[in-house]
Amino acid sequence: MIDTTVFQDKTAVYYTLGCKLNFSETSTIGKILREAGVRTARKGEKADLCIVNTCSVTEMADKKCRQAIHRLVKQHPGAFVVVTGCYAQLKPGDVAKIEGVDVVLGAEQKKDLLQYLGDLHKHEGGEAYTTATKDIRSFAPSCSRGDRTRFFLKVQDGCDYFCSYCTIPFARGRSRNGTIASLVEQARQAAAEGGKEIVLTGVNIGDFGKSTGETFFDLVKALDRVEGIERYRISSIEPNLLTDEIIEYVSRSRSFMPHFHIPLQSGSDEVLQLMRRRYGTELFASKIAKIKEVMPDAFIGVDVIVGTRGETAGYFEKAYEFIHGLDVTQLHVFSYSERPGTQALKIDHVVTPEEKHQRSQCLLALSDEKTKAFYARYIGQTMPVLMEKPKAGAPMHGFTANYIRVEVESDAALDNKVVNVLLGDFNEEGTALKGTITQ
Repeated sequence: MIDTTVFQDKTAVYYTLGCKLNFSETSTIGKILREAGVRTARKGEKADLCIVNTCSVTEMADKKCRQAIHRLVKQHPGAFVVVTGCYAQLKPGDVAKIEGVDVVLGAEQKKDLLQYLGDLHKHEGGEAYTTATKDIRSFAPSCSRGDRTRFFLKVQDGCDYFCSYCTIPFARGRSRNGTIASLVEQARQAAAEGGKEIVLTGVNIGDFGKSTGETFFDLVKALDRVEGIERYRISSIEPNLLTDEIIEYVSRSRSFMPHFHIPLQSGSDEVLQLMRRRYGTELFASKIAKIKEVMPDAFIGVDVIVGTRGETAGYFEKAYEFIHGLDVTQLHVFSYSERPGTQALKIDHVVTPEEKHQRSQCLLALSDEKTKAFYARYIGQTMPVLMEKPKAGAPMHGFTANYIRVEVESDAALDNKVVNVLLGDFNEEGTALKGTITQ
């Protein structure tokens, strides 16, 4: 039994890097600590406890993690510092040596955070607790709101794919998930707390069911029946796991939005093979065509990596032309970063940093062109928008069903409400359509 009296009236700060899944897990850690008596430190207040949830998807992510730890140690002298997340799992020894770090927790340990805190007295040196990747088995549930309107429901963790450039399977372990029954219950609880929208998160959510003998399609159908939740969004799903059956169901679903996020990574079949991806451009194009056939208004976001080993100028040109021809809405562009222990390091032809930057800028410009063209199609239409809590002195924002960002005059009473909005022209920054509420 953990003595939680040591946590009473203690304060904590939280810092999260990386993906939506990390933010969801940090929120769950915060909930665990609040239930033990720890409150979130106010702005400018020195905290007793610092929690850093790290990312390690790129070398830059590792650097940002180290910088965040140093900054928090300096801002909160004497605080007990806990580091978890992917960087902590992959490089526990390195993280434990960072000055000020007390405890490093791997993927299997983060859910049992309290038992590693002791009496919050600082250590002489950092102590690392991790489990070998092959032995990571547990699934830690997480359904969090944080400070946002929407909830993030973790449905799956880990990955069995082992793409040549990626360390995620080593940081997160093998694919595993919660049961449909447990996830439906979490969705019901979110609805009871006033949640209107849930984003399904995970590492490879289309692989859902490996540990429970269920399927992602079964999960989608079960969640669609949860009363009170008006909107679901599928955060990211591999194209080879996005079945026509799922696409068709979403097109007629009560609550699953016409919004997909699909990783492509490269528009060159040769590079996809080097990456050890499980599909080719023909399959990817067929998925986009299927979505647009049954949901012409669907927003489609696409992940692309530039500058991977083996991506010659010719292969990039081929990839650009393929992506240019896709009816997608937005590109999330990442520059390849070499990760220790990955198979990609064995591939010849290294792309220079200058070439990576140039290719990235090229695709970002294409993305901006596609996104603005998509938004422009809806100017003059009235669409339901789920409004989000405004920041002080700033306009209010929300999203349409097909993920168009809308800006309206601030009104705190509209927070977490779905209202009809007449969509006007772009705002000054070009990041949203200005709207007028019609109800």
